[in-house]
Amino acid sequence: MKTQRALLFITSLLCSASLSQAEIKETVVEYQSGGVTCEGLHVVDTAKTGKLPSVLIIHQWTGLSDNEKMRARMLAELGYNVFAADVYGKGIRPQPPESGKEAGKYKSDRKLYRERMLSALEVLNKDAQTDPAKVAAIGYCFGGTGVIELARSGAVVKGVVSFHGGLDSPTPSDGKNIKGKVLALHGADDPFVPAKDIAAFEQEMKDAKVDYKLVNYPGAVHAFTQKAAGNDNSKGAAYNEAADKASWEEMKAFFERLFKKQG
Repeated sequence: MKTQRALLFITSLLCSASLSQAEIKETVVEYQSGGVTCEGLHVVDTAKTGKLPSVLIIHQWTGLSDNEKMRARMLAELGYNVFAADVYGKGIRPQPPESGKEAGKYKSDRKLYRERMLSALEVLNKDAQTDPAKVAAIGYCFGGTGVIELARSGAVVKGVVSFHGGLDSPTPSDGKNIKGKVLALHGADDPFVPAKDIAAFEQEMKDAKVDYKLVNYPGAVHAFTQKAAGNDNSKGAAYNEAADKASWEEMKAFFERLFKKQG
């Protein structure tokens, strides 16, 4: 009996030691993009060593916020090396309606949008723990539009995941530049993404022979992963717990396939 108790005590100590070694470290990172100072966030589990599969996060229309920081921590807990980008620039964190105007600058200037995201991707790629052969990107709303645009730029990423992003296809021929896989997670009742945009997106992917998947969540509208959006679907943007959880699991499975060991 005493021996069993001693073994349980030792096991408990070992588990506690293991847990104490795991720490999610967040580091604010300033970087430059076209002469503009940006301020992103690097997040990693310090218990992880060596090269890791890595994920770039592109924020929604109010800029890098607590939502993206939360997702960065969640990804780090899964073992990923994460960098949350800052597309707008240091200190630029607009709230509605100003956020719509700021986001519009980039949606109407896709070249600039791509430049900002590619600068952030470069920061992630230069990180000592990034496995350059295992890099992906995710984005929310404005950022969901962004990661598809990042893929269209020809960026070297294994795949991108768009959460309730815009699905328009302003330059269909750019689909041929996409090097990785595309996963679009969409609210089936999203009033801000018209059917013609969905059709154009799918046509672009098919014409370019991109390995893509579009998942529609019934009853979900725009911003379905954002708790701050409230729960009134009539406003066009609202949180949907079922879609939030299901889309996160879809992303996790996508990454597991994307980063599986070769050979």
